[in-house]
Amino acid sequence: MNILWWILIVIGVPVVGFLYIFLPADIPSYVKKVYRGRYYAHRGLHNIDENVPENSLTAFKKAAEKGYGIELDVHLSADGQVVVFHDDDLRRMCGVDKKIADCTYDELQQYSLLGTSEKIPLFSSVLEVYNGVAPMIIEIKTGRKNAELCQKVCDELENYKGKICVESFDPRVLRWFKKHRPRTVRGQLCQRAENYKNQPRLLSWALGNCALNFIGRPHFIAYRIEEKPGLVRMVLTMGAMDVCWTSRKPGEGEGADCVIFENYLPEPKMETKKG
Repeated sequence: MNILWWILIVIGVPVVGFLYIFLPADIPSYVKKVYRGRYYAHRGLHNIDENVPENSLTAFKKAAEKGYGIELDVHLSADGQVVVFHDDDLRRMCGVDKKIADCTYDELQQYSLLGTSEKIPLFSSVLEVYNGVAPMIIEIKTGRKNAELCQKVCDELENYKGKICVESFDPRVLRWFKKHRPRTVRGQLCQRAENYKNQPRLLSWALGNCALNFIGRPHFIAYRIEEKPGLVRMVLTMGAMDVCWTSRKPGEGEGADCVIFENYLPEPKMETKKG
């Protein structure tokens, strides 16, 4: 073997290994047609001025009426119910200093969302209300029982006819779906490294730069609306769909494949020049 081959090996192997770390999953063209070019109502079409809080059944009903896709968040209650709620605790939304994972579903029904008549809904109730009107993005919140939550979400979706995909900040959640439900479209939620709180610096950097893609092989990157690092832009050029969150005024997120929005009313489908 001459010196040229050795040079190619010495240079090429590390480069290939580097790219492999960031490589997203290949996403079929028919999947792109389903999810791309849509606006997704962030935690439903909520408006507290109209007594419609986030992640409430009424918020999802209103999104369905407008034909929007929806984005929602799921947790496990203490008795193993899949509930739709964003925060780990009840302080912001219910004014109660309790963890959602420490409360049974019946206990959660004692509290209202932001002082309205709305309660924390079951995931199954949201599926019934929304009824497959448009695609749904399900954020799997990380916790002590990741595998149980993932499995129960899949069980709830067994007879659901609508289109769904999952996303998470936790690459281990994506790994579970890659292993157990590989046909489910999965996305890595990301933001710049400095926006991760209470995380080691190296882990924050890896999460913010998609350097853990090898764990869960996401089909899309859901990135906070802010300047993307070069490595994230590289992942998008490798074929990952570009989803942005959270747009709060018209024009924010322009150029992305999908936009998760709140506080305004865009058309359900958007113009996109991407094929």
